[in-house]
Amino acid sequence: MSKIAIVINGKPESGKDALCDAVIRQGHARKISSIDPITALAKQGGWDGVKDVRSRKLLSNLKRLFAEFNDLPNRYVLEEYQTFLQSNDDVLFVHIREQDQIEAFKKAAAGGCVTLLVRRPGSGNRIGNPSDDEVANYHYDVTFDNDLPLEEAEKTFRALVEYIRFNYA
Repeated sequence: MSKIAIVINGKPESGKDALCDAVIRQGHARKISSIDPITALAKQGGWDGVKDVRSRKLLSNLKRLFAEFNDLPNRYVLEEYQTFLQSNDDVLFVHIREQDQIEAFKKAAAGGCVTLLVRRPGSGNRIGNPSDDEVANYHYDVTFDNDLPLEEAEKTFRALVEYIRFNYA
């Protein structure tokens, strides 16, 4: 088995983090998000860390500005990807919302990347910013329907990740 980066996406509250955490608890996996450096900047500017509609729009706008200004979100995930390649971890979950940034990461990962959309009933509402509202407008390699009770969903998701590792890496 080889290392694999999985760009994971989905609407807010689709269960992405809970599913990733289930794999991480088994060991040899980690997660990062292209929004991480942006949230750090937003906190310096007074953001309280709550992800409501207003703050999601702030983060989306800041991310787009920094992507255009100096490619900060992409540089961050690529640096973390390089760290992952040197680590003992086998799976890197990369949270990226925007289609152009997903494509940039996929190109840089040169084949060591799979895209995954998590769908969950009731998580498809419009949030009011393009980063959240347009996640389903990308052609993903794999889709996971998160419609099971948590324990079953985690088990099924862990099996899916193993399948991806064996068949896509």
